[in-house]
Amino acid sequence: SKVLRKRIIYDFDDAIWLANTSEANRIAAGLKWHHKVASICRWAYKNSCGNEYLAAYARQFNPLAVVNPTTIDTEHLHNQVRDQAAPGRLVIGWTGTHSTLKYLDQVVPVLAQLEAEGLDFEFRVISNQPPALPLRSLVFVPWRKETEIADLLAFHVGLMPLEDDLWAKGKCAFKALQYMALGIPALVSPVGMNNEVVQSDYNGYVCTTAADWEARLRQLLANPALRQHLGVAARATVVKRYSVLANKENFLRLFT
Repeated sequence: SKVLRKRIIYDFDDAIWLANTSEANRIAAGLKWHHKVASICRWAYKNSCGNEYLAAYARQFNPLAVVNPTTIDTEHLHNQVRDQAAPGRLVIGWTGTHSTLKYLDQVVPVLAQLEAEGLDFEFRVISNQPPALPLRSLVFVPWRKETEIADLLAFHVGLMPLEDDLWAKGKCAFKALQYMALGIPALVSPVGMNNEVVQSDYNGYVCTTAADWEARLRQLLANPALRQHLGVAARATVVKRYSVLANKENFLRLFT
């Protein structure tokens, strides 16, 4: 910033100082300068961080670090609401890139158990690559910008499982926020910002164990009125706390 004589605002919404390398992103990981993040935080005029965990990291090097949560455009993009009473096959859904497909491992046994008992549902995965999952209910939908909202609106319930590690603590609950903005109750792991966004029995459910995932899925699959009730509260949560409009002033303060 001194060389350029410009005030630089450094914005990040992942724990990018960690070398989070997997088979899915091994090549790209070699192009990332993880060790430079601390220096950039220090040089920046301000740091804009997606959650408090990320902001706490940035404040080690620069006191000017503020939380600007991931926001959802609830007026022009995520502006429709799932009708949970509409007829059709029940859809449990997940969306994400191929590098995060690994998180589905913890819910696959639960879904397989529900399949084995004869429950009729579809497990829809929206991603840039098809997953290799041993599930009869699996339906892969290639991610496309043009159809993303319509594809998400097919979900009755949205899943966001995570591993409890340092990388996942930096995630900003984007999947859950997308579901919730469309009136879709989210089932999430109790990791990082998920705990702030989802309140069990109000706008979704936080699932700690396999038994939790199974119990909540059974409950929601069997009860459209509950899905509708949670979905309305989920949408209201996003509009009030995580919409573009709700965070506009906080974002603009970065430039003062």
